[in-house]
Amino acid sequence: MTIASINPATDETTRTYDEMQPAEVDRAIEAAHAAFLEWRGTSFAERAERLRAAARLLRERRRAYAELMTREMGKVLAGGLSEVDKCAWVCDFYAEHAAAFLAPETVATDASRSYVAFEPLGVVLAVMPWNFPFWQVFRFAAPALMAGNAGVLKHASNVPGCALAIEEVLRDAGLPAGLFRALLVPSREVARAIEHPRVVAVTLTGSTPAGRAVGAKAGSLLKKTVLELGGSDPYLILEDADLDRAVGTCVESRLINSGQSCIAAKRFVIPRRLADDVERRFVAAMRAKAVGDPLREGTDVGPLARRDLRDQLHAQVEASRRAGARCLLGGELPEGPGAYYPPTVLAGVGPGMPAYDEELFGPVAALIAVDGEEEAIRVANDSIFGLGAAVFTRDPRRGEAVARRLEAGSCFVNDLVRSDPRLPFGGIKQSGYGRELGPFGIREFVNVKTVYLR
Repeated sequence: MTIASINPATDETTRTYDEMQPAEVDRAIEAAHAAFLEWRGTSFAERAERLRAAARLLRERRRAYAELMTREMGKVLAGGLSEVDKCAWVCDFYAEHAAAFLAPETVATDASRSYVAFEPLGVVLAVMPWNFPFWQVFRFAAPALMAGNAGVLKHASNVPGCALAIEEVLRDAGLPAGLFRALLVPSREVARAIEHPRVVAVTLTGSTPAGRAVGAKAGSLLKKTVLELGGSDPYLILEDADLDRAVGTCVESRLINSGQSCIAAKRFVIPRRLADDVERRFVAAMRAKAVGDPLREGTDVGPLARRDLRDQLHAQVEASRRAGARCLLGGELPEGPGAYYPPTVLAGVGPGMPAYDEELFGPVAALIAVDGEEEAIRVANDSIFGLGAAVFTRDPRRGEAVARRLEAGSCFVNDLVRSDPRLPFGGIKQSGYGRELGPFGIREFVNVKTVYLR
């Protein structure tokens, strides 16, 4: 069997890769464990040297890797370039801070000395998505490797070239042979990889159904998981917001990665008395975005990653319209090759519509009109998801007060939600559990060990 890399801008198969057989997967995991036994004994300084080397290689190869992302999943080239830069940043960040984040912590007890140590666990299986095919992996790999762990990667099947390129970067940076391996296998083989006795934990970024399946399997084997799942992030525009800034930021967030981001703005909660004005601004801002060849300079919105994902998004838009949503812009399937979908604005969105209840993974904005701040907060929290949220107001104190009441892992005031190596990232409710990034992220896959001396 083979895994195909298909360019979503042209529908052309650019390359095929042989799937790894079960025996090859087993050997890769065993090799990762053997490398871990060596790696866990290295100093933070030695590990940091390797991570800094990886950062340098990423910056040197940024154009090639950005173009690879464009070919495999349609990412606009400028987005790919910034994604590679962010991967280099997270490598440098943990190279600098891992030793401090994992330094033993003394605790005063009846002992002559007692402290908490943070020790690596072993081989961590990463199950990663296609939408940010480099960043999603490096935000796991940089802290996990700096903590002394090994990693095996089951990447999304439409980005096999990205998976192998990441393995290449870390190998070329001088990590022990086999410490980080890409497993070119279909999704049905994930359960078998979780079962491998050398795999001690699993991290997954992906859909909520995938998280349920992986969490259940790992839980049955008493293996720890970190799950970053779907999101339907609400962005609240309050009555006193600067509408130019608010709408501009909302549209920017909605169209990040052509709308294919878990923490992209999805639901826009707006004051009813300003609804007509906000709707006009949204339509104008979305219409102004350039759709086209993701390799062309100036393109804002490229194709979706696959045609089936485009068709699923369109079905959600159509179902929302049948349920009463008004389509102010877009909403039609374009002709021609590629998995393109136009920037779309839906107004009058409410409960019972996919645009309200589900995650729309593409360039579709759902506008929900409410009466007052209390209703805005209620609507924002009326979701099975809890990944990110944002509030727009001229009063930062008011924005902070509202943000503290929103049910999400990250809440931003007067800015778009984004991940940052310095801050913990993750969700609540059906957006998952556990945290990546910051000091909390590097402590997810360590043994928090009490040491007590008399």
